[in-house]
Amino acid sequence: MRFVFTPPADHAAGLLTLPWSEPLAQWQDERLVEIRQRGISRHVVRFVYDDGTLYALKELSERLARREYRLLRALAELNVPAVEVVGVAVDLGEARPRDSDADAILVTRFLSYATTYRAVFSNPRGLQPTDGLLDALVELLVRLHLSGFFWGDCSLSNTLFRHDAGTLEAYLVDAETSELHPSLTDGQRGYDVDLATERVFGELLDLQAGELLPEDVDPMEIADELRSRYENLWNELTREETFAADERFRVDERLQRLNALGFDVEEIQLVATPGGYRLRLDPHVVEPGHHRHRLLRLTGLDAQEGQARRMLNDIARFREALEREQKRPLSESVVASRWRQEVFEPTVAAVPAELQSRLPAAEVFHQVLEHRWFLSEREGKDVGIDEAVRSYVEGELPQLAPERVLLETDQADELDD
Repeated sequence: MRFVFTPPADHAAGLLTLPWSEPLAQWQDERLVEIRQRGISRHVVRFVYDDGTLYALKELSERLARREYRLLRALAELNVPAVEVVGVAVDLGEARPRDSDADAILVTRFLSYATTYRAVFSNPRGLQPTDGLLDALVELLVRLHLSGFFWGDCSLSNTLFRHDAGTLEAYLVDAETSELHPSLTDGQRGYDVDLATERVFGELLDLQAGELLPEDVDPMEIADELRSRYENLWNELTREETFAADERFRVDERLQRLNALGFDVEEIQLVATPGGYRLRLDPHVVEPGHHRHRLLRLTGLDAQEGQARRMLNDIARFREALEREQKRPLSESVVASRWRQEVFEPTVAAVPAELQSRLPAAEVFHQVLEHRWFLSEREGKDVGIDEAVRSYVEGELPQLAPERVLLETDQADELDD
């Protein structure tokens, strides 16, 4: 038996002692456990609890196992929600003839606090199951397609869901039929959506037969809704739009909408046209804490995640304007340094000493950007940073209560003693 696994190797030692040479359905080991909430699979799937970790083991052909292992590792590198692959076991012994449909076992880490679509309908937790499941599945499918990933078997059964503050987040579970490309054509995306619509329709009919689907829910209408929701989200993320030279605040509006959808943009392209500027964006998903770490690396500024995301958006906007002005590309580090000196520092320095306790510097800058967008929206044209700073410092900041705790001199002396 050979076990190919992902680093680190701390999970391999215990798993190596499992009875790999026997068919998975016949395994007898004290570490085998039953899972109450589990999806439907065409393969034999069993669960092992070893050294504090729960694993899912799926028996399938070596060709499919190696393929899925590779694809799940790729999804992890792309930061797309999917189960975490641990390893793949091959050459399992003479009892398993090679080239059979069950001569390998794929091992993944069980997704904790995850639930199936059937369990969501059985226990909706206050959300509308069909809306929550569709939105989560569509967002996952769009994220995959943006990454050049063709699923090939998108369905509710091949997805696990986690509750997240009143919504659901979807995780890909099965990648047997998937393909990874540099990018997908419209035809590939359309075919993947066709497959998803067909499978979801069948799964909803199954729920209806089991009396788990509300009477007012039509499986066909819900399945068709999947396509329209997919197209709406895809268009919002990828469409190009044109605006006048004095309407660059529209860039901020678009970035905020993408951020609210859970997507981020590292590069902005503005192409001059006779009718104005055409905006092109390349949306992608990033891991938690990414913006804070990236801002610190680029500028030396420490901020909260949301503040950092907004500042990075402003740096991207600043870079686009500089490159257009100088008619040449500029490095990210050079642009970030100039942005701090020419935009961030003057903005923070404009706050009078008596108001500096109101908000931390990073939040002041974020609020100024929000104020600039508000003024631009109200006036229907781009408002510069200088005017936004002046308006915010004079009209908005004085109304806020101080966030920093200030001690009287005698209190500070007592603490020093």
